[in-house]
Amino acid sequence: MRTYKDIEYTLRRSARKTASIYIERDGQVSILAPESLADYQIEELIEHKRRWIYTNLAEWNDLNAARVQRTYVNGQGFLYLGRSYRLKIVDEQDQPLKLLNGYFCLRRDAQNEHADKVFQKFYREKGQELIPTRVAKFQGGMGVSPDTVRIQELGNRWGSCTKEGNINFHWKCLMAPLSIVDYIVVHELAHLKHPNHSSFFWNEVDKTLPDYRDHEDWLRDNGASLAV
Repeated sequence: MRTYKDIEYTLRRSARKTASIYIERDGQVSILAPESLADYQIEELIEHKRRWIYTNLAEWNDLNAARVQRTYVNGQGFLYLGRSYRLKIVDEQDQPLKLLNGYFCLRRDAQNEHADKVFQKFYREKGQELIPTRVAKFQGGMGVSPDTVRIQELGNRWGSCTKEGNINFHWKCLMAPLSIVDYIVVHELAHLKHPNHSSFFWNEVDKTLPDYRDHEDWLRDNGASLAV
């Protein structure tokens, strides 16, 4: 973690040509910069974007003020593909967690401090079934073909694309509506052509999803609620 005046930020350097500033899902300021950009130039960028950073951090605080704190008790709602399903604690079933008859059914012996891991496993497994089919839906029209598709813990990112042609997705994506999942898929597929957020990249996204800005807004407004 670095600090410039009163702004804390993380810095990642790569072979990219331009620098970008993001407010991550946890409220952290993140800067992606070319390897050639000097530290004083990064500080100049922060100074130039200071008002933008303050505004977006304030917005993040507002959006997260009402964040749902879920507990693993009967009746608590948990999300899957944009719909909330109530939790039901059951004594016996062959798996720790099932989505059954409109309920998330959690076996009682899994109702402990590790229940979050049980939910994560559920989302990972569902994601490994669903997301490759959504990738297959879009990749032909976009003229790309990822090497592998993985569902992982990605921290503050919804997805990532590697220089080897692998695309990865956060297991929390499975909580979002399918239209949002598709946007994240198209976003990462576009990175196979353009490994940055240049105008060429956004044009590529726009060709497949002309309403992508609505999905961006949805993630900004609702992303904090996608948690277990």
